[in-house]
Amino acid sequence: MNNVNDITENFGTLYLPKSALVFYQTKGTNTDMYVEHFDMDKNGNPINAHPLTEREAETLAKALIVKTQKEKNQDFLKPKGILPTNILQINPNIENGSVIWYTKSMIRKFYFTENLEIPNGMAEVPAMLWFANKRSLKIFALSSNRRPTEKTHLFYAPFFNVYVDGNVCMGTVDVNIQNSNSLEEFTTKWEDYFFNSYFSHLMNEHNPINGNCVNLWKSLINTEKQIPKETLRTANRTLKNLLL
Repeated sequence: MNNVNDITENFGTLYLPKSALVFYQTKGTNTDMYVEHFDMDKNGNPINAHPLTEREAETLAKALIVKTQKEKNQDFLKPKGILPTNILQINPNIENGSVIWYTKSMIRKFYFTENLEIPNGMAEVPAMLWFANKRSLKIFALSSNRRPTEKTHLFYAPFFNVYVDGNVCMGTVDVNIQNSNSLEEFTTKWEDYFFNSYFSHLMNEHNPINGNCVNLWKSLINTEKQIPKETLRTANRTLKNLLL
């Protein structure tokens, strides 16, 4: 007697039959077609035969739609719905596209390298201005949660790893902005790239605050304290300077 080997455990994802379509076609030159839809029972047997409904046909059509690369590229920086109110400017160019947006003060998780001797934890960050393309990010701090205008004065972002011109050193972060990313995906990715990376050092001895940056964050982590307004240093520029 031959032994039967159960090889199902070697399979990958198991797909179970859900439904089936049977296409009927008349004979002759003037052919007509009819489609019948079957549900499947738990054993995979066709049951409940009925003509394919309009709703079922629409569901099938959506499942069969495959976007071309050109169509995916057209999604770049396209909002999923109404334009978010925190968006200030969009350049949807597929190669050099960029977005300027702002965020109100919020609580975020921070990660620091051991050399700073600052514990990882939650802290409040001030309102921020973000300016990014597919490859780089600039950030600045804002003095309030109000929507910025061209005349709004910018302050240095009070963080490590930020150059004096606002450019962020992303270090080993794997920045992966895709041509198919929507506007919301683009801004969310950049915010996560920034806050989910480790802060490690000041850039070219640029101190972004009035005071000691290490002591500031030691005093803020895992507290409900806000960054004192007098701690922020003016960047001697306005939003209009970024738009030029």
